[in-house]
Amino acid sequence: MTIAPSTSLFYDRASSTMRSLSAQADRLNQQITAQSNILAPSDDSVAWQRLQGLSQADANGAAYAANVTVAKTVLQQADGALGTIGDQLQQVKTLVVQARNGTLPASGKVAIANQLGDILSQIVSTANVADTRGGPLFGGNSGGQAVTQNADGSLSFTTGEGASIPIGDGQSVQPSSNAAGFLKTGTSDLGSAITAIMAALNAGTDIPAAAADTVQQVSDQVATAQASIGARAARVDIVSNQLTDAKADRSATRDQVDGFDYATAITQLQKTMTSLQATQASFSKLSSLSLFDYLR
Repeated sequence: MTIAPSTSLFYDRASSTMRSLSAQADRLNQQITAQSNILAPSDDSVAWQRLQGLSQADANGAAYAANVTVAKTVLQQADGALGTIGDQLQQVKTLVVQARNGTLPASGKVAIANQLGDILSQIVSTANVADTRGGPLFGGNSGGQAVTQNADGSLSFTTGEGASIPIGDGQSVQPSSNAAGFLKTGTSDLGSAITAIMAALNAGTDIPAAAADTVQQVSDQVATAQASIGARAARVDIVSNQLTDAKADRSATRDQVDGFDYATAITQLQKTMTSLQATQASFSKLSSLSLFDYLR
């Protein structure tokens, strides 16, 4: 028997409603997953292009923010190491003053010479520390050991600077310095100077003025290097704040262009699913009716 026209019409309307509600639910799910109202250029070509540009800027910003974190860590490490070396050099200068005391016995001078040798080894060790990236903190671009103490006590250094870190469009920072920049002077180096002082103390002769001057110059250079690291760290902090502000600006722009609201989308999805389930229940109930029910 043919179903009554009104029943057939109900079937058609119910099927159409379910298809429409199901499509709405699918789109809402996609929007919630993407956290965007605009899923394709066909939705709004101008807005789509703007959102794509914002997404690319977000990716670049995230990469720069990660680099900023690395730069901050290495700069802090360099600052700490230079501070340690500065303290060790202060010990050297104090010992030199003590050694120049005319009443100091020969045994006392030998003891000071031994202390100076230990401090020099500590300075070389500190200068050779690896940074958090695994390379030499104060090394060059070759990746080798930053400082080598030669058999005669002098120091040798790797050449060049370590890799700079990009922290923004057209911006980068060198998070450290080559050890030669602060442990070497124009005519000497810290190792040669301390070795000369040690030799004089062990021989019971006067400390060479040039060697003492080199120690002072190196100490000044370490202080200058540390100040430079501090200035770079301050610059990185500024860039970090700029990246944070730019991210917030992009988020605000995205809200204006897209207008997606997570809570609203979830609520709309729940309403749509409730309507779909109700329609499906009604359709199922009608489908289960017997022919007797139709004719009754």
